[in-house]
Amino acid sequence: MPSAAHAPPSRDLTGRLLFLGTGTSVGVPMVGCGCPACTSTDPRDSRSRTSAAVGLPGGTLLIDTTPDLRSQLLRERIGMVDAVLYTHDHVDHVYGLDDVRPLCFRSGRAIPVLCEERVENRIRRAFDYAFSAAPPPGGGVPKLTFERIDTTPFDLLGSRIVPLRLRHGTFDVLGFRFGDVAYCTDTNGIPDETWPLLAGLDTLVLDCLRPSRHPTHFSLDEAVAVADRVGARRTLFVHMSHDVVHAEVASRLPAGVELAYDGLEIPLA
Repeated sequence: MPSAAHAPPSRDLTGRLLFLGTGTSVGVPMVGCGCPACTSTDPRDSRSRTSAAVGLPGGTLLIDTTPDLRSQLLRERIGMVDAVLYTHDHVDHVYGLDDVRPLCFRSGRAIPVLCEERVENRIRRAFDYAFSAAPPPGGGVPKLTFERIDTTPFDLLGSRIVPLRLRHGTFDVLGFRFGDVAYCTDTNGIPDETWPLLAGLDTLVLDCLRPSRHPTHFSLDEAVAVADRVGARRTLFVHMSHDVVHAEVASRLPAGVELAYDGLEIPLA
């Protein structure tokens, strides 16, 4: 169990959003693939599963817990997390939750988990040992407290957060707005009621899987069209597959539209 005396200082992300991962569900490089992106020497083509850390006034917020979470937190020197916020319940966004166990041990308290009912149900099934009436010997389980959210704005860690209803194929998922920044991964549809909530953005973070169409994610052309309609000063694409070679695709994007990459930081204000 980690000792507070031996804990290195946690990175201060106050006022910034950090891209922990920008890749699709299988990551890039993809196991067993020798395509140009998977064999690229450009570090921007090395994409762990999509998630982010947000530095709010009251602490660090994780958006999703990917299967790559342990390596993401170590890479970015994040040694403390104050809450976890979920976009949806798919495996590549949830199944790294057990990696917050050392953070619970170090803080001595439960970590708030904010999500919709569907996500909570998935977590309770996948990590049933954490919620057992008879916990395993040694108590080595993540300590979590659920807080149910919907599309109603709420306050967390000293900041107002506005949930954004999105469509992900046939599923309802959430994006989130933090001041002038909106984070909208895993989507290929923006409902009518959500468009007004994207007005006046400085930065839009948006799903963009690949150049060709997909049943649950925006394609490159579709994502560019959404960026044009929203009109944010800056749009950054995430959740990119190995069909996106960073240097090649970035060179032909319109002004104000970019590809995010693992480790990129942007200001919240």
